Amino acid sequence: MNIYLEICRDYNQQTIDRIILGWSHLFADKIKPGQKIVIKPNWLAHSHKYDENEWLPVITHPTVITAVLKGVLKYLRGSGEVTITDGPQTDSSWRKIMQRMTPDLWVEMGKKAGVPVKILDLREDEWINKNDVTIERKKLPGDPLGSTEVDLDGFSEFIGHKPSPKGYYGADYDKEETNRAHSNGHHLYRVSRTVMEADVFINLPKLKTHKKAGITCSLKNLVGINTYKNYLPHHNEGTPDIGGDQFPEPSVKNKAESIAIEKFKQILKNHNELGKLFIPVKRLGKKVFGDTRETIRSGNWWGNDTLWRMVLDLNKILLYANPDGSLREDKIENQKKYISIVDGIIAGEGNGPEAPDPFPAGMLIAGTNPVAVDAVCAKIMGFDWQKIPSIKNAYNIQHYPLCDFQYEDIQVISKDSRFNKRLVDISTSDVFRFKPHFGWVNHVELDT
Repeated sequence: MNIYLEICRDYNQQTIDRIILGWSHLFADKIKPGQKIVIKPNWLAHSHKYDENEWLPVITHPTVITAVLKGVLKYLRGSGEVTITDGPQTDSSWRKIMQRMTPDLWVEMGKKAGVPVKILDLREDEWINKNDVTIERKKLPGDPLGSTEVDLDGFSEFIGHKPSPKGYYGADYDKEETNRAHSNGHHLYRVSRTVMEADVFINLPKLKTHKKAGITCSLKNLVGINTYKNYLPHHNEGTPDIGGDQFPEPSVKNKAESIAIEKFKQILKNHNELGKLFIPVKRLGKKVFGDTRETIRSGNWWGNDTLWRMVLDLNKILLYANPDGSLREDKIENQKKYISIVDGIIAGEGNGPEAPDPFPAGMLIAGTNPVAVDAVCAKIMGFDWQKIPSIKNAYNIQHYPLCDFQYEDIQVISKDSRFNKRLVDISTSDVFRFKPHFGWVNHVELDT
């Protein structure tokens, strides 16, 4: 399994075009005239959570998207269609994200090539938050083709995983809805029909750390194909002594916070209009229980045994589900055509994915399998792939596999001799030392 890595120090369009052109065989092997192509960047939010002016380590840079679109249009040869799309975090502003991007340029590129290019927000809802409290909700048009609901049933990675008595927590205050979607043998997800109808899916993730997953690259970037995110279990409520992974230890303080949070969310679920009134309560909670920037909560640590299951389920759905929600035959050759190109030029370390510090890794990484790409990303970051649950467990999937190779089979192809070798042979002295999210410190790092 070959993965491609090239040094790229800045976002100069000509340099990026040249590197992407050097990987033309990836496009030529996958893209044919007349096809529907989806390009999926990481458009989490328009900026760093605590710094409005910082955005480079947070989302995929528009020059990378432009270079990839050039390659796609070249091989469509005047027929087909392209959709550049994501479902950002629900409390993010699409307008502000687009101000960072170049959507008019992409549409014009499509017109010149005779191929329609659409830029699409997949979300059905957008929230306005203040001080981490949802104070307003508005409905969005979402995917014009609608959604595809997929039930993985017995093929989900949640099979055999027992939720705590408090249950799973998703993306909204309505915890019951999340648990209904994942109970009685059913495991429901609602994803974009446009994505499911695509002949080729091109993933353009950002290279950065992640509070719940360790890293966010190809595998984790699929959270953005969802049109409705409350079906996605993010953590298991409660402390470890009752089977939860919300907190790392069953201290009195954590148990008290768990009870307080549950009451808080229950009230807001039934009375959303009270959101503004709860802002002072939230401020008080930070003083009593600690700020999330320095306190582990909400499954933001290496012991999160929930999120990786959801992430691998989404990758199964992307690669094997049909637009009507049915699953193809359980054979790896039936996977959707797939390319991943990771923007690691300005990467993110520390408190990712929303508040990472910029890390000038200066590279682009590409391949046709998300597990292999992410395994390379993890090592380049200085992390142990066996401590990244989504990567480690991808090799153990029993039904609808994501890969048919072992970690030892990954070959990195690069003009840089340090990296042009088998992944296992890349020296730990030649990789970076990204700072993990603090909930992963002293757990995920490679030994020196």
